[in-house]
Amino acid sequence: MAAARERAAGHRHRFDLRFEAYFAALPERLDTPPLSRFTPRCLELLRDLSLRGGKRLRVALLYEAARLVTTGPVPGLAEAALSIELLQTHGLVHDDIIDDTPLRRGGPSTYYAYRQDFPEADGTALGLAVLAGDLAAFLSMRVLLDADVPAGLRQAMLEVQLNAGAETVAGQIVDLERDFLALPDEEFLHTVCEYKSTRYSVLAPLRLGLLAAGEDLAAHDARLRRYATLVGIGGQLRDDYLDLFGDDDTTGKSTGTDLRAGRRSYALTALLAAADETQRAVVESALGDPHCSADTVEHIRELARLLGVDGKLRSDMRRCADAARTEAQGWRPHWRDEAVSFFEGLPLSNVIPGA
Repeated sequence: MAAARERAAGHRHRFDLRFEAYFAALPERLDTPPLSRFTPRCLELLRDLSLRGGKRLRVALLYEAARLVTTGPVPGLAEAALSIELLQTHGLVHDDIIDDTPLRRGGPSTYYAYRQDFPEADGTALGLAVLAGDLAAFLSMRVLLDADVPAGLRQAMLEVQLNAGAETVAGQIVDLERDFLALPDEEFLHTVCEYKSTRYSVLAPLRLGLLAAGEDLAAHDARLRRYATLVGIGGQLRDDYLDLFGDDDTTGKSTGTDLRAGRRSYALTALLAAADETQRAVVESALGDPHCSADTVEHIRELARLLGVDGKLRSDMRRCADAARTEAQGWRPHWRDEAVSFFEGLPLSNVIPGA
């Protein structure tokens, strides 16, 4: 596991340098209106959000997927990594608009940065934030056209990313639909997770890495999907856990966001299912209240602990991690042992200590 963490850190460091170089060159490479003041500001905000980081798990998945096949240089991986992270930036910008989220990665969300720029023009701030997210999505696809790879491979990689982007938007739609259900069942929660995050955050990087390394996806797609589904659910469980039981300094964004947004996450659905009628009324009264106080969030958090929701989520994370690890172990007849070990250890990163 230590070796896997070291490799992931190496991927992140190298990618971050390349991402900085990409944004440094972008104003000269992108044909934008020369007299515009708003366009440079948009690029500045996209750069700021993108370079604030995160763990770059998608980048690590991409490069380690290629290592399943070869340890040699693989053309196209650098462009695929940029595409993946630009699509992530797109998702974060739009997510924060939908959720009215002030903080992201330890700084203001793009939407709230624009609200600070235009305190008397909410419509302008909203419109510019939407357009910034749109621009990141288009840049995500455009960067793949620069990959120095055969035309057929370039087309296949574009298809993976275009499908991932479209499926993620569908996931955002069903994510909003979920919150109209009083108590969404596990299958619905898993569906939201798969479309909103798993397909572009886990499955697409795996597919892109293997494609670039010359692997036939059709022969392996079922096992990739099984693994991605388990890792994706584990990651979402972790995110939902931290939103309720974490703190702002740890997560880099406001905790209690799901509660205030009325989002029936894994954590809040588990809480509603475990609560009695009186307790459920307390939760429902806070659910969807954007002005819900920190004291109320703390009260809901303590109620969730009392009902064992924290333990249930940690246990679910552990089950997902163990199942994903077992799935990855089945890859050994097909791919390099040393690279498979990375994917065996990765799911444990989704497990909150104490599970």
